[in-house]
Amino acid sequence: MKISDALVDFLRESGLEQSVLAVQVEEAWPRVMGETVTHLTRSVEVKDGMLIVRVSSAALKAQLFENRFELVRKLNEAVGAEAIRDCRILG
Repeated sequence: MKISDALVDFLRESGLEQSVLAVQVEEAWPRVMGETVTHLTRSVEVKDGMLIVRVSSAALKAQLFENRFELVRKLNEAVGAEAIRDCRILG
């Protein structure tokens, strides 16, 4: 067994896997969304598989809401796991 496999098993069994994935999603946000969106983002957090994003622009809020399923797909792809199932965009 590889060390990486053992680590994944440990995280899963200890209940820490979702916490690690949440941090990875939060860290992936700037890379996935780009500089402009990141600049207009006030906060990004993941709670129980729900991505919660607070933005400072009503136009960005509407655009992210409209593309929320694609957003979830891209972030999950960036972390290599199904870390989030849905998202909530707040102004």
